[in-house]
Amino acid sequence: MKILKLSTLLTSLILTTISLAVSAQSKETYAYKPESQELYNTIAHMDSVYFNAYNTCDMDKQAAIYADSIEFYHDKGGLQTSKQALLDALKKNICGKVTRVLVPGSIEVYPIAGFGAVEVGLHRFINHQESETPSKPDKFIVVWRLRNGIWQITRVISLH
Repeated sequence: MKILKLSTLLTSLILTTISLAVSAQSKETYAYKPESQELYNTIAHMDSVYFNAYNTCDMDKQAAIYADSIEFYHDKGGLQTSKQALLDALKKNICGKVTRVLVPGSIEVYPIAGFGAVEVGLHRFINHQESETPSKPDKFIVVWRLRNGIWQITRVISLH
């Protein structure tokens, strides 16, 4: 009888501990807060400058923002390391056909000491040739370099 009571007590203790742990985990939420509000504002601005050029087919502005050493990783299209080939593909496949829409509140910016910053966010695309409905949110990662006061995109990871 003593063993049964001890076993029941032990089981109750284990279940209570598990219940409390699960409850604590379910209350835990992630809320992004930028390390530097100034850097966040700068990168959010650069994102809007770049994608305004993207959406309006301003190829000169896009060319100025992409670094010559660009690496563009696309989960479906593979790796593109030629700046000119990337610009040509954007002109051929995007201009007048696709619009990018940022998911509000999704941008996160992380400083990279002595280099620049990493931007992570979500965006949607409207393919005007197929539908006027934005796509599901897609994740993107952009590595920004600051050199001589000029921000440029050096790496992009585009996931769909």
